[in-house]
Amino acid sequence: MPRIGPSGTVRVPNGLESLAVMGLGNADLVAVGWFVFLWLLQSYLTEVSPWRTRTLSHAMNQQRRSWIRRMSERDLRMIDTSIMAGLQNGTAFFASTSLLAIGGGFALLNATDRVVEVFSDLPLLQPTARAVYELKVMGLIVIYAYAFFKFGWAYRLFNYASVLIGSVPHRQHLGSVEMEAAVNRAGLMTVIAGRHFNRGLRAFFMSVGYLGWFLGALPLACSATFVFLVLARRQFLSDSRRVLVSGDGG
Repeated sequence: MPRIGPSGTVRVPNGLESLAVMGLGNADLVAVGWFVFLWLLQSYLTEVSPWRTRTLSHAMNQQRRSWIRRMSERDLRMIDTSIMAGLQNGTAFFASTSLLAIGGGFALLNATDRVVEVFSDLPLLQPTARAVYELKVMGLIVIYAYAFFKFGWAYRLFNYASVLIGSVPHRQHLGSVEMEAAVNRAGLMTVIAGRHFNRGLRAFFMSVGYLGWFLGALPLACSATFVFLVLARRQFLSDSRRVLVSGDGG
């Protein structure tokens, strides 16, 4: 909103001043920036960095390619179609859950006055302005909307992978150029679909860390860091990764 300066001139606040008027301080901005940084760092470590080959996701991608190659050597492929059906059903479940979460976010917006009143009554929390609370909820809705698009796209890619699996020639063509091309296409499509599914899951996990912002800037920074450490451990140091890499998860 424009404000009257000391000299009587009309002054329009910039972006940072507008956030300050809403009730967001520098601590909130730093905490949100830290949250976004950790999310991007997690994506970098698992998908782009030189250490990506040491992750659980990379090990699973190798298994996906191995699965498609083994499938090409079988006469009957009912088990492979069952696996694809399971992957599609799981992806559809998370896509539906994302829509429910988005609806829950809009329900929170409708109950703004009541929620702000409850937060104001809590002894350890500072009173929350209505505009700040609505901004936090909108951020949560954006995260779940991003997750929905990732799960929706992953579901479609798994459908494409099913078609590509169906187009893999009979094992009599093993070693042929046609067989190799079909196996590579199907394997790569499952890898890409899994990558988008993992991005949707990452958004779900990071949304848990985002909930800390409703308690304040410091809880947001702490919860986001905790979620990041949990995800990093699962990717690099978990028993499931050891099972895939060395066959020893004990």
